[in-house]
Amino acid sequence: MNNSDLLSTVKEKANNWLKGNYDEETKKQVNSLLKNDQDELIDAFYKNLEFGTGGLRGVMGAGTNRMNIYTLGMATQGLSNYLLKQFTNLDKIKVAIAYDCRNNSKLFAETTANIFAANGISVYLFDSLRPTPELSFAIRHFNCQSGIVITASHNPKEYNGYKVYWEDGGQIIAPHDVNIINEVKKISDINDIKFHPNKSQENNITLIGEEVDNIYLNKIKDLSLSPDIIKKHNNLKIVYTPIHGTGVKLVPDILKKFGFKNIYNVPEQDINDGNFPTVKSPNPEEAEALNMAINKACEIDADIVLATDPDGDRVGIAVKDNNNKFILLNGNQTGALLFNYIISQWHDKNKLTGNEFMVKTIVTSELLTQITNKYDLKYFDVLTGFKYIANIIKLNPEQTFICGGEESYGYLAGDFVRDKDAVMACALIAEAAAYAQEQRKTVYETLIDIYKEFGFYKEKLTYIVKKGKSGAAEIQDIMNNFRSSSPEKINNSKVILVKDYLSQKETNISSGKQSEIELPKSNVLQFFLEDGSKISVRPSGTEPKIKFYISVNQKLNSINEFEETNIILDKKIQDISKSLDII
Repeated sequence: MNNSDLLSTVKEKANNWLKGNYDEETKKQVNSLLKNDQDELIDAFYKNLEFGTGGLRGVMGAGTNRMNIYTLGMATQGLSNYLLKQFTNLDKIKVAIAYDCRNNSKLFAETTANIFAANGISVYLFDSLRPTPELSFAIRHFNCQSGIVITASHNPKEYNGYKVYWEDGGQIIAPHDVNIINEVKKISDINDIKFHPNKSQENNITLIGEEVDNIYLNKIKDLSLSPDIIKKHNNLKIVYTPIHGTGVKLVPDILKKFGFKNIYNVPEQDINDGNFPTVKSPNPEEAEALNMAINKACEIDADIVLATDPDGDRVGIAVKDNNNKFILLNGNQTGALLFNYIISQWHDKNKLTGNEFMVKTIVTSELLTQITNKYDLKYFDVLTGFKYIANIIKLNPEQTFICGGEESYGYLAGDFVRDKDAVMACALIAEAAAYAQEQRKTVYETLIDIYKEFGFYKEKLTYIVKKGKSGAAEIQDIMNNFRSSSPEKINNSKVILVKDYLSQKETNISSGKQSEIELPKSNVLQFFLEDGSKISVRPSGTEPKIKFYISVNQKLNSINEFEETNIILDKKIQDISKSLDII
């Protein structure tokens, strides 16, 4: 389709919105786009906002390619239809709904609740904003068949989203994801959406709140492995920020419940605000998002900084290095600390029976695998996305899940939540810090000890942003080029193994032997190098980015060699990035 045809199609779709049964404010926005902003008009209408395998996520505003009550309404009506078909054996189908601090989140949550109610489905709606993991917990607690959380996680302020969960408390996977997508595609007209429940159907909505918080927090408290050590070190100084999001109440509450007494907040960031006024991006993966918390930590000489994203499922931390300067740890480093603490405590307390397991994603550091191997613990590698970790837990009910994690700052312990949980992770990270104090070490020194024992693994995530329709095509071209012209060497090190998760083939380069990858298809490539490096490439599922995960490692012979080895590994990552032309 050429630009002229595209513009004509877009204008036709926009004019249909002006004629249709849409509210006046929406029509006003569409009129403004038609008159004033051709590029924005095209982006708003050139396609329908895709209901993907997890739900919806997009920029808010009027248009078929935007998050609004109509695109959300079509998704909810399609999901309602699927639930009614899927659970014909139940007298009453139940769903739980939560929402975060973003602009329009409450409106979207209430709209979703009303549509479910109008379809005869019972709804448990949180009375105010709550972390995503509590939604996962509520689904299981109330024996729901599905759940929705309104959030765009750590995306910029312009975004919002709609994540769908199934009865196990995990995000939807096959076959339900594809089946729901097909039902959503059948809703071609907003007049098919049951927006308004009648008087009797309004009773289908039940508000829930603090009573669920208490049960959820008590379950997390039961995960504590070293309560006596916390008693000895309850003066650990913790600075915590929710970055304007949902963790504002529950994270301080769980830290207190664990026994910590010195919890310092960042008042400016305790304010729930979908505009995220104190940060460029509400993402704890970005150093800038933790600046205010680190400044506070320096003022009070804190021991650790914890920061959660807007929907409370990811956590970033900062600790003091050997020069007493606060530095941010990446998701792999935090994961290594957390896994090492949890698994070693299970071992030391004689809780390991040989029936336990852990799970990580394929782009997460192999350091976690090394830690697991020390204790002869079974582990699973899964595709990127916590829904796959949840599925492994579901598929292994007779085994005990200890912990799981991904490099993008998401962690889980226990099985009563089936998504990454920053509320839980904050408590266990603080407990691990108290345990380090008991050993007369800092958290940073503990991390170096892990490197000394298992190898110094260092990772970096680099990405290229390609926005809009043309950007999506460019990202796909990059992936196609890697597949058609697979590099023989990267940074002068031979590629010895290639894993293509789209073709589900693993190729040994030296022998040419291929084997099957027993994971679902996914647009991911991995290159394993002769020197032990690993490079993973994949388009983001939620943002206009192509991501490059670079992992290098080297033996650390002594703590005295740490700084020198750190510099060597940094240089190696930089050289790999240059060889791939991504810096």
